[in-house]
Amino acid sequence: MPFLVIRAYGTPSEASVTIMFYRVPLSACIGLVITALFLIAAIFAPWLAPYGLTEIVGGVWEPMSSQFLLGTDNLGRDLLSRMIYGARTTIFIAAMATALSFTLGSVLGLLAAVVGGWFDQLLSRFVDLLMSIPTLIFALVVLSVLPGNLITLILVMGILDATRVYRLARSVAVDINVMDFVEAAKLRGEGRWWIVFREILPNALSPLVAELGLRFIFQVLFLSALSFLGLGIQPPEADWGGMVKENKDGIIFGIPAALIPAAAISILAISVNLIADWILNRTTDLKGGRSGN
Repeated sequence: MPFLVIRAYGTPSEASVTIMFYRVPLSACIGLVITALFLIAAIFAPWLAPYGLTEIVGGVWEPMSSQFLLGTDNLGRDLLSRMIYGARTTIFIAAMATALSFTLGSVLGLLAAVVGGWFDQLLSRFVDLLMSIPTLIFALVVLSVLPGNLITLILVMGILDATRVYRLARSVAVDINVMDFVEAAKLRGEGRWWIVFREILPNALSPLVAELGLRFIFQVLFLSALSFLGLGIQPPEADWGGMVKENKDGIIFGIPAALIPAAAISILAISVNLIADWILNRTTDLKGGRSGN
């Protein structure tokens, strides 16, 4: 599937326009369409949901029908409406936690590689200490002590996941930090923040962009696991992990109410990974083309 990109260069009087056609592979198109549908459902949830979030509109675990397209849940609430509202909660919290983990982990990882010395050793050993504790157990302990609210949940998820981003960013930055153009910047007298954001970060974007998609999916799974265990999103609010927990007993009776949110988690994970793979391949191709010139 091709799409058109137009870029303008120069001043208005001498502007030159470059027209480029990018061909998007079928897998990336599928990922873009599915992810866009999830985002639309999350953004416009109050207008798309046929019923309210907590509105009881039928019997317990009614089958799919023209009135209830996905049936009802364990309390007689419309499952489709809960899925739409759950998409908003799940995607928002996962996106905020991913932004926090990606920003914190990548900046500290790049800075540790540039500064080195005791700063690098102290930060890396602290990250190793956090990573030595199972993430889910650590989160359960922390969330059982701290006040249970949205900000606490995002902070715990983001900080714990930032350790993975830190390790990747540091390992990539260590290799880039010894290259000639970085040494030239140091000889010019550029500061550390300049080297981090203007020299190392642009050359480390490819693996970090791919990691961004993976971090988002891990946050969705992490949030779903916390909600399933009772320490994530609390009722009557809806998220996909909590919906699996609420309807898990129906599986014994052949009710698919718990399988639908589980399937949504899987589909979202696959679609985001398809986009991340395409972006990684795209940035790698651009770098290869530039190096050839």
